[in-house]
Amino acid sequence: MATDLRTTVFEDLERELAVTRNVLAALPEGRQTWQPHEKSMSLERLALHVATLPGWARATLTADHLDFASAPRPPANYKDIPELLALFDKEVSELRDVVAHFDMANWDKAWTMRNGDQIIVTKPRPYVWRIWCINHLIHHRGQLALYLRLLNVPVPTIYFNTADNPQFVFE
Repeated sequence: MATDLRTTVFEDLERELAVTRNVLAALPEGRQTWQPHEKSMSLERLALHVATLPGWARATLTADHLDFASAPRPPANYKDIPELLALFDKEVSELRDVVAHFDMANWDKAWTMRNGDQIIVTKPRPYVWRIWCINHLIHHRGQLALYLRLLNVPVPTIYFNTADNPQFVFE
C-alpha cells in the first residue's frame, strides 16, 4: 500500500509532541536558573526553547521565510511548570491547525531565514522541516532529559525503557 506524502511528512509529529510534553512536565519546579555547565543554557532558557519550537515548525509551514527582524520573541521566563505546559500546548494546538490545512503543493518550495534585508540561508522546506524543526526539537528535548538525570529527577520514557521505567513495553 502506497503512503501519501502528507503521511510520510507528518506521521511522527504527534508522538514527538507527546513525548516532548512528558519531558517538559517532568521538569522540577524552582530550578529555572540551574545549568549543568557555564556554557550550557539554563533550565529555563532550554525549557522555553523546547516549548516554543512548535512555533518554529508552524512558521516553516505558514510562510516561505522567517524574518528575525519582525518575528515574535518567545517569553524570557515562566513562573511554574503549568504555565510552561500551557505555552507548549498553545504552540502545539496552533501547529496542529497549520498541519491539518497545509497545502502539500507547497512542500517542495524553498524556505528562507532572514534578518530584514539580509538573507541568512535558503533551504528546501523538507530540509528545514526535518532538520531545523523535528530534529532540532528532538535534540533539545534530549538535552532536557540529561538535565533531569543530572538533577536526579526520573527521566520519562522517550523511545524505549529507561533506568526509571525499565518495564516499558515497546508499542
